[in-house]
Amino acid sequence: MPTNTKTRSKKPKSKTDEKLSDNDVKSIEELRTSYAEITEELGKIIIGQEYVVERMLTCMLSRGHALLMGVPGLAKTLLVNSLSQTTSLSFGRIQFTPDLMPSDVTGTEILQAKGDDSLAREFVFAKGPLFANVILADEINRTPPKTQSALLEAMQEKRVTVAGKHHSLPEPFFVLATQNPIEQEGTYPLPEAQLDRFMFLIKVDYPSKEEELRISKETTIGVPPTLKKVISGKRLKDFQDLVERVPVPDHVHELAVDLVRRTRPNSDESPAWLRRWVQWGAGPRAVQFLIRGAKARAVLHGNYMTSVEDVEQVAEPVLFHRILTNFHARSEGITSTEVVERLIKDARKEKR
Repeated sequence: MPTNTKTRSKKPKSKTDEKLSDNDVKSIEELRTSYAEITEELGKIIIGQEYVVERMLTCMLSRGHALLMGVPGLAKTLLVNSLSQTTSLSFGRIQFTPDLMPSDVTGTEILQAKGDDSLAREFVFAKGPLFANVILADEINRTPPKTQSALLEAMQEKRVTVAGKHHSLPEPFFVLATQNPIEQEGTYPLPEAQLDRFMFLIKVDYPSKEEELRISKETTIGVPPTLKKVISGKRLKDFQDLVERVPVPDHVHELAVDLVRRTRPNSDESPAWLRRWVQWGAGPRAVQFLIRGAKARAVLHGNYMTSVEDVEQVAEPVLFHRILTNFHARSEGITSTEVVERLIKDARKEKR
């Protein structure tokens, strides 16, 4: 008597089962070589700040944007300019000032003669400085929110809308903004909605004594060298596609989700100490940026799979500006960085 058999459904393929192709492995080696060359070129002008360079490149490989925060004189602007020189990408600088208008950033439509007819007129879109691959938004917090918001659509949708018409921005497209944290007079704090568009907030700190001695000796003689172009825009896009294919084990996904969920004081998963210090936590976009950043860091370090360490290393620049501390934290001198560090320590203890 025939027996009924049921067809078993195939188990979904786990991320841990995925492997990169031989071409991808070769591309990772090429990326490592390019990374070393870019670091070497930047070292001709920028002394120290290696971790800043790594995080900026991590953002670029992840198709993200970065906000550099540091006191004046730490070469933030020079660093962004120098990084753009090592690629064949077009570069645009926008100096944000209180009187800057949105049209000064995105561009505007101008009326001009149509063809050979001197009487006929038509509106033609004149592109603003935003139409470049790498945008340096210098001192972004010195312009009013109306102009700051002109960047929102560009950073998220990679386009601008003028007079009801959409204009696509060139690919790849990155916004690398700088912000001065100590001068509050005449500044306009970035809205949380715009801060959330930045993948990383990179804190640029003072150099060490040895680095400052090198700055004194090596940057005060002669003309700064011209940097060679290491990678093209097309090659960079290939590297971006490569980063997206990097496998992520399930436990790494779980770590990223757990870290973000625990930043929310109203969540049952957040620890008691966090509820005392945090007013608002990170949203789902932070999970995406943690994974993308971890993938990019993995390939920059020559690895073929994302690890827990990669997530831990990108957690601070991803979560710092997405965790809003309250009065209790500020009165006790607790910063968002310390909150992230403690969350990571708690996660490590739970794994033991």
